Amino acid sequence: MTILIQHLSQGKHTPIITKELFDKVQESLVGYSTNNASKEFAFTKLMTCGLCGSGITADEKFKKQENGNVHRYVYYGCSKFRDLNCKSGYMKEEDLIEQLAELMNEIHLDEIGMKGKIKDEIERHKKFESGLLGVKNTAVKIADIDIRNYAKYVLRDGTIAEKRELLTCMRSKITMAEKQIKIV
Repeated sequence: MTILIQHLSQGKHTPIITKELFDKVQESLVGYSTNNASKEFAFTKLMTCGLCGSGITADEKFKKQENGNVHRYVYYGCSKFRDLNCKSGYMKEEDLIEQLAELMNEIHLDEIGMKGKIKDEIERHKKFESGLLGVKNTAVKIADIDIRNYAKYVLRDGTIAEKRELLTCMRSKITMAEKQIKIV
């Protein structure tokens, strides 16, 4: 953080610190920067709390092990916007993904709404194969793709954007209450 002084005026009070100390501190602050950019998480803004209706927020934690490895953990929980006393707990991202993957077995395929997206992805892949690799007549067809398995793959191994797109395509509302994911 750098403080920019454009106009310095002499006051009649006794200074708390000297001008030299102020300048020295300003020089030492030059190397510091604050990162106020908000972190994007895969499942925020796509789910609500099943108890109070507030949005679901995420928190990222890093834990350093004794052997020097650093592990990253992401927890999702109620933002408590509508009820400051909401008792909905936090859930690890891995547990959330596994519950969403299990829900893919129960949900009607039309609910996923991914057929068009997968068709576009197959066409893009065919163009890539023929244009760059010189492969003709790729045998992959939309009928060969298991939508449920594709959705599970995206949840487990997809990018943040792919996960968000998958949940956005779902036509049902997703809630989280007491560490349980439900489709309403």
